[in-house]
Amino acid sequence: MAKRHNDISNLNDALKDFVKSNKLQKGLDKVNVEDAWKRLMGNGVNNYTTAVKLDRETLYVQLSSSVLREELSYGKSKIIDMLNEEIGREVIKKLILR
Repeated sequence: MAKRHNDISNLNDALKDFVKSNKLQKGLDKVNVEDAWKRLMGNGVNNYTTAVKLDRETLYVQLSSSVLREELSYGKSKIIDMLNEEIGREVIKKLILR
């Protein structure tokens, strides 16, 4: 049975404590990165994106267009910065386009 806290805390703090105590942050990061990729890249890139996977601090993105992959490879650092900013903390340190 879970321990009940009698002190009043706000919902944000309670959710952070729940995520931390149940070690759910890695799973949430994976979902947040996929959502951020879809929001930031838009339909043009998403139409050619076949898979987005976060493994440790490396984001693997599989693309069906070699031309798009080459074009995005020129701006890897900018893409990493935009995704980390969207998530709100530094989750991605390396981007691999396949």
